Amino acid sequence: MIYPIVALGIPVLKERAAEIVPGSIDLKTLVADMFETMYNASGVGLAAPQIGKGIRLFVIDAEPMDEELLKGAKMVFVNPQMLEEEGDKWPYEEGCLSLPGIREEVKRHERITLRYEDENGQLHTQTFDGMLARVIQHEYDHLEGKLFIDYLSPFRKKLIQNRISDILKGRAKAEYPIRFAPQGRR
Repeated sequence: MIYPIVALGIPVLKERAAEIVPGSIDLKTLVADMFETMYNASGVGLAAPQIGKGIRLFVIDAEPMDEELLKGAKMVFVNPQMLEEEGDKWPYEEGCLSLPGIREEVKRHERITLRYEDENGQLHTQTFDGMLARVIQHEYDHLEGKLFIDYLSPFRKKLIQNRISDILKGRAKAEYPIRFAPQGRR
């Protein structure tokens, strides 16, 4: 099942996601639906808040970014915990399915260590670096209620304010199903 992507302006994107209680959801089906939704939108990562679910789950398949370096980078992260961020921060232009039409340079740590469960309930503690660490940090931020634009300077935010406003008003265009915040009295 392909879910519509939740756009900036819908509160779940700015809230810290809740831990998943084992057995509380059909995890296998949700993970399959999230991969299907992500591929349909040509994304490399998707967090549950981006489909309107405030739970600590994200999926990635970063292989399309660099087929050689990121081969086998299809993963599921359930209840992840950031244990360590290290190394120099390096810049890279990021985009987000919840922010169609916006791409900006963001600096992130080059290496992270995460504790998480996979879709089978197996616990892992793993260190990631480079582009894979970046993709994971971006998706992890969604579980913390952060978006990549939160890292931009006030000057950069001002430069993209019209595009942010278009998203908030439901006027942005996307090549995938998207759900904008309800319009009306604010």
